[in-house]
Amino acid sequence: MGDTQFHMRIRQSSGHSNLLPEHITYNQKCPVYLQVDPGYFYGYVYFRQVKDKSLPRGYFQKSFVMISRLPFVRLLMEVCALIAPRYFEDGEASIEAATHEIDQWPSPMPGELLTLTLLGTVFQVHIPGQSNKSGAQVSPSSTSEHCISAKAYTSLTLNVLPSLCEVNIFKCFSPVISHIHLLWELVLTAEPIVVMATSPTMCSEMVQALISMITPLMYCADFRPYFTIHDSEFREYTTKSHAPPPVILGVTNPFFVKTLQHWPHIIRVCESPYFATSTKHKPKNGSNVKLVDSKPGVYTHYQPFLHKDKNILKKLLKGIQTKRPSEVQTALLRRHLLELTQSFMIPLERYMASLMPLQKNISPYKAAPVPQPFNPDEFLATLGTSGPQLTTGIKGDWMGLYRRFFRSTNFSGWYNARYHEVHQKLQALQLEALSFADMKLWVQGKQEVEVVDMILTIRRKLEQSEIENLPLSDSVRDQLQSRMADIICTLPDDLKTVLKTS
Repeated sequence: MGDTQFHMRIRQSSGHSNLLPEHITYNQKCPVYLQVDPGYFYGYVYFRQVKDKSLPRGYFQKSFVMISRLPFVRLLMEVCALIAPRYFEDGEASIEAATHEIDQWPSPMPGELLTLTLLGTVFQVHIPGQSNKSGAQVSPSSTSEHCISAKAYTSLTLNVLPSLCEVNIFKCFSPVISHIHLLWELVLTAEPIVVMATSPTMCSEMVQALISMITPLMYCADFRPYFTIHDSEFREYTTKSHAPPPVILGVTNPFFVKTLQHWPHIIRVCESPYFATSTKHKPKNGSNVKLVDSKPGVYTHYQPFLHKDKNILKKLLKGIQTKRPSEVQTALLRRHLLELTQSFMIPLERYMASLMPLQKNISPYKAAPVPQPFNPDEFLATLGTSGPQLTTGIKGDWMGLYRRFFRSTNFSGWYNARYHEVHQKLQALQLEALSFADMKLWVQGKQEVEVVDMILTIRRKLEQSEIENLPLSDSVRDQLQSRMADIICTLPDDLKTVLKTS
């Protein structure tokens, strides 16, 4: 086989899913689709198998595996590819040297450019911040004021990565490019999917490409880039006693062809570079097992809600004929998928914003209000005037697609994250209103217990705002400290002393 690279995702055993403080800080500042999931680890694998007649089995065979919570697939696969060959040749000494350098790396900070030195190579990569919600990647080379020139490291190799986790999606989807819109719907609605491939590299890259189709929306269901019969969830995912769970599995073992034939959606890929004209198969239960095992394509009964965008398909197919570089094809396809996802999400974001209470109704002396509940029927009624047709020319049953989306884990994950953001915003607005309130006027006629309770409440909210990283400016925090001082001045001396020292 030579050298092979792939990655996997491993569920952590229950009761041991606490994040490090650095991970919590990182999650608070990065886009949701790049957050660390406390329930999972990623494994980045470099496997070498070469002939060696001096060994009993006739082969040198060894794996190098890195485990991380960070979903930085592209970066960490590059790091793995740099360390593993040295380890195979020099043993543990190379790992000690790499570990020493990695220990000097800064913590991942969203919104910043990372410069990471390792074994004679300098990696540069930008981590998007929350402000970059479009999902568009910022190329490190575009941040010239921070970029290290090759001259600065004459003895080192400079490796500028365009993204943390993206794979070449055109290379992955080229065998099934005519079904790209169908696949986007399946991923959007978190349908159970099996990717069957002939190598761990192919299946892990395809699974990674699938979950990235809906960026910047986070794929909230489970996914296993490389799944084997030895995984602890094997029985859970292969049983026929209940419907398959919402998960994307990448497999290579032919055993899965029969074991998972009851799954509703199967993608079969192979080594050939292009099968752009491959058809969508509709196997009946218990039939066409040999077909799935041999012919690449998409096997499903699913009927898409939306029509295909023939323009992008023609452009990509023409690119195949003219041998357009794969990187350009990937950029075209990724932009199309990004715009499609944005067209789908903009009405939802707009409706979510309408659930916010008016700022004028936020009282400085009462608890922060809560958003109105999400009403699917009310949302669907808005599509006629503010639906996806305003931003995309793709036609179809958008309403039916939204209804299916509402039943998925992707919707619940998005809604919970947005509700948390809105809740934090309302907390911040209430504190901002309190910072501008005339507390000297408010305190008149109040009992001492009410005044003390207000002071303790402001203190508690300020402490909580630090813990939860509320979007609160330093000026508002300073004003709240001044408001507390205004109130304390109205109390008897003994209470003043107690409150100032507590």
